[in-house]
Amino acid sequence: MKLEQAANKGRREMFRLGLALLFLVGIILYVSMRGGAANYALVIAAMIGGYMALNIGANDVTNNIGPAVGSRALTLTGALFIAAIFEAAGAIIAGGDVVGTIKSGIIDPEAIADTRIFVWLMTAALLAGALWLNIATAAGAPVSTTHSIVGGVLGAGVAAGGVGIADWGVVGQIAASWVISPVLGGLIAAAFLYFIKRTITAIHRPAPCRA
Repeated sequence: MKLEQAANKGRREMFRLGLALLFLVGIILYVSMRGGAANYALVIAAMIGGYMALNIGANDVTNNIGPAVGSRALTLTGALFIAAIFEAAGAIIAGGDVVGTIKSGIIDPEAIADTRIFVWLMTAALLAGALWLNIATAAGAPVSTTHSIVGGVLGAGVAAGGVGIADWGVVGQIAASWVISPVLGGLIAAAFLYFIKRTITAIHRPAPCRA
């Protein structure tokens, strides 16, 4: 019985690994057909971006759907479907500002004279963020994608251009948001819970039995 369970688990893991590899191969083929075959740096960056996307799904998305699935408010399939829609919508609608900050807000691109160095700097930051997410996911540790990529860009930038290349004011604002966001999230969640308990739960509470 245990041997059969182990075999089934191994088959599931191989199936997931096969899907991930198929996804990466699809990205490489798509970029190559769009004219990126001659630019090997673009193909490599696209492949690493796909690897990053897989790790975001494995770690960051699960942070969002975990409470809903854990409370059985949604099934895992339904939660993944909703997450796919809203993750894509968020990237399309509001992703431009985030990309702009990552691209030129953390470090000054003008401080690097050779554009090829800047390209490989960003590629190294992307790979570092993806590897860290992969390690954290394997260890079962929920971490932030934003933290990972900001740290990767900052570290690669300092290594390439020195400490002065970083915009420490922007970095400080980003770091402050990492403290402010969970505090505000907790306060809003507490307010919602208080509202639900005082309005919905209190109304449907059964009346005490009288002897």
